[in-house]
Amino acid sequence: MPKASAAPSPWAGVELHVVTGKGGTGKTTVAAALAMALAAEGGRTLLVEVEGRGGIAQLFDTPPLPYAETRIAVAPNGGEVYALPIDPEEALLEYLEMFYKLGRAGRGLRRLGFVDFVTTIAPGLRDVLLTGKAYEAVGPRRGGRQEYDAVVMDAPPTGRIGKFLNINTEVAGLAKGGPVHNQAESIMRLLRSPRTAVHFVTVLEEMPVQETLDGITEIKAIGLPVGSVLVNMVRSPALPPAALEAARAGTLDRASIGAALRKVGVAAEDPLLDALLAEAAEHAERVALETTERADLVATGHPVLELPSLVEGIDLSALYDLAALLRAQGVRRADEPTAGRTA
Repeated sequence: MPKASAAPSPWAGVELHVVTGKGGTGKTTVAAALAMALAAEGGRTLLVEVEGRGGIAQLFDTPPLPYAETRIAVAPNGGEVYALPIDPEEALLEYLEMFYKLGRAGRGLRRLGFVDFVTTIAPGLRDVLLTGKAYEAVGPRRGGRQEYDAVVMDAPPTGRIGKFLNINTEVAGLAKGGPVHNQAESIMRLLRSPRTAVHFVTVLEEMPVQETLDGITEIKAIGLPVGSVLVNMVRSPALPPAALEAARAGTLDRASIGAALRKVGVAAEDPLLDALLAEAAEHAERVALETTERADLVATGHPVLELPSLVEGIDLSALYDLAALLRAQGVRRADEPTAGRTA
């Protein structure tokens, strides 16, 4: 796997890690591995799910998770990972109780279908509720004690992340005062502070990389802090550099390849050789494209971390492996000592 960039670590001081990425890049897997990495060495992290797809339960091989903070894994050396799949309806009822003390009346509104009606006709309200729950998890709670060392949000895809995170700015502008305005202002102060980092998950392909670059530009434009780029499913080149250049130029030694095949008992007939040379050329083109895409990501100036493609699929053991690779590339929680950190 190619070496990650040695840019300064984005992790110091960050408590809320927002993870976004184009569909198909493994965003939820990376968010889960990040939560595991941040919990290592005795930490305590909360993995927040906002899209209602149940992806976290599937990754950790658990039954469907309730709307409650539930421990789902033990990290290396005594850490703990908790998960919270946010239910917008439940969050709205909590919101109504917190600011308007509706109590049983709020539950009655749910029975009448009001809650579902409101979150359907006002999709922006749904995003306010989701970001609000993440805000609560990061802030001091339960007698003034902070419950988690880090909160990781498996956020919406890159194409929607700007509007999702900036919705409270719009709400604060509409509500000129009162608890709604104050809550929205508080959330945006957190999101724009050094305590938050928005991380982008991508793969080394043209469309996901371009969407990542566009997303970084958008997030910066609305004043939110960009953390790092997490390149997922990286494949190591199957040929050394010189052979890659020759394959791409069509100058591989056909006779030598045929002789090598015969030594291992493979008949080096022309159709087989042609197929192998064509596959080598295609592989070389892919490696060249990935090199270009990687350079574009590094040029953003944000740290680029890489995770390999796992041919055997993703399970809990694989998440531990990915978390270890993130740790090796400098991932640490805000309050963790930096001694021995590697770039």
